[in-house]
Parts: sequence; structure tokens; C-alpha cells
Amino acid sequence: MWKSLVLGIVLAGTAVGQNPPSAFDFANVREDVRGLTQRVSELALRLEQLERENAELRLRDSAGAKSFATLPQLNTAIADLNQNIRAAVATSKSETLAHVGEQMERLAKQTNVALESVSKGTPTRPVAPVPAAAEEYPKEGIRYTVQKGDTLAEIARRLGAKQQDIINANQISDPSRIVVGQSLFIPGGK
Repeated sequence: MWKSLVLGIVLAGTAVGQNPPSAFDFANVREDVRGLTQRVSELALRLEQLERENAELRLRDSAGAKSFATLPQLNTAIADLNQNIRAAVATSKSETLAHVGEQMERLAKQTNVALESVSKGTPTRPVAPVPAAAEEYPKEGIRYTVQKGDTLAEIARRLGAKQQDIINANQISDPSRIVVGQSLFIPGGK
């Protein structure tokens, strides 16, 4: 196609100038046609390459349009995330409180069982009533500090006093429970 076009131009040019084309002119035209053909082929290849690149860019552009978010979309996503976090914290808090409540209830039951077993194992002593005549004892006497191994009966015997007077003067409710280091008033004691 290009060759016939160029040949037509050359023949037209010679017809205008009335000089017949020489072999040299044909060789030049052939060389020009070959160069033009080669250049057209190069341009066609370049055009195909540009079309491929254009198609790739369009694909990237359409994929790129999906890879970014708008500010309202980000704000909505953040609000949703905050709501999910608050819900998770509330759930975790209620679960923790329920777990702690269960543990406290279990400990309370264990404590009650332990207290019941202690109360069943130790007999309670009735408190001895203070006699009505608790004010009846000699008002003069001495002070005595209870020593290791002392009993009220022994202290009374040793110091020449009556056991009941010591009990009345010191308002002792349980005579078997005197303590080492306790200070006692011994009425009539010597």
C-alpha cells in the first residue's frame, strides 16, 4: 500500500517534470519506502506498547480508587470501633464482677462451714453469775501479781485470805482464768 502510494507520487512528479525516472530515482524511492515502512512498524509497535500501558494504568486507577477511604468513612469506622470497644469492656466488666461474686459466695460458704465446725468442737462455758454479796470483803489488803503456776486457792492460802474475798474484790467471773502478770487486790492479805 505504501509502496504504490510512493510510486504514484514519484511518477506524478516525473510526469510534471517530463523527465523519466531513472534507476537511481527508483532506488532512492525504494530506500525511502523501506525507511518509511520500518518507521511505521516502529510507530505501530510503540502505539501497541502505549495502549498496553494505558490499559494497565486504567486497571491501577480503578483498583486505586478502591484503596482509599473518605473522611466520613473513616469517622464512621472509628465510631463503630469505639462502640465495639465499649461493649467489650462492659461485657468483660460484668463477667469479672460475676466471677468475683461467685468466689466471694464460695469463700463465705467455706467460712460458715469452718465457723460451724469450730463452734461444734469447742464447748461454751456458762458465765458464772456474780454473787449478790460481791461487795462483802475486807477493804484493807495488799496487791499481788499473778505468777506462773498460781491458782486463786493457792494465792489465798499463801497470803492468808479467803478465796471468795479475792473473787469478790477483783470481780472475777471465772476463777480458773487468772493470767500471769495480772494484778489482784488481796483483801486481808499479809
